Amino acid sequence: MRCPFCAHTETQVVETRESDEGDVVRRRRRCQGCEKRFTTYERAEIALPMVVKKDGTRAEFDASKVRASMMLALRKRPVSTEQVDSALERIQEQLLALGSKELASTKIGELVMRELKRIDKVAYVRFASVYRSFEDIDEFRQLIRDI
Repeated sequence: MRCPFCAHTETQVVETRESDEGDVVRRRRRCQGCEKRFTTYERAEIALPMVVKKDGTRAEFDASKVRASMMLALRKRPVSTEQVDSALERIQEQLLALGSKELASTKIGELVMRELKRIDKVAYVRFASVYRSFEDIDEFRQLIRDI
């Protein structure tokens, strides 16, 4: 580990601690060159699949975009932040479980709809009505009947 103060390449780990959740390791280090101390954090790097949009372009998965669209559908609904966080975690876990390097944006939309249907039916209908771009009222009625 390179020292952030003097760029010396030799450092010594003085203390190691795991976070309460066990997903982060914190290390206190001391530089062998300048004797200054600094902290480093270790986290597992998780590679979510690239998203292939409807127009064929590719983009990195962005959880904040998924959260924003969910929050828009959940606007003024009695759903807690914890429920939204849990739903977003389940979506990301499902994406990782697929093991794909690329994934169509439509698949992410379907996962979001499944989670919204689970936590709030009104938000599900709101999201689905925009996501599926209904052309006529009969398609919309069928969605509501399915609930």
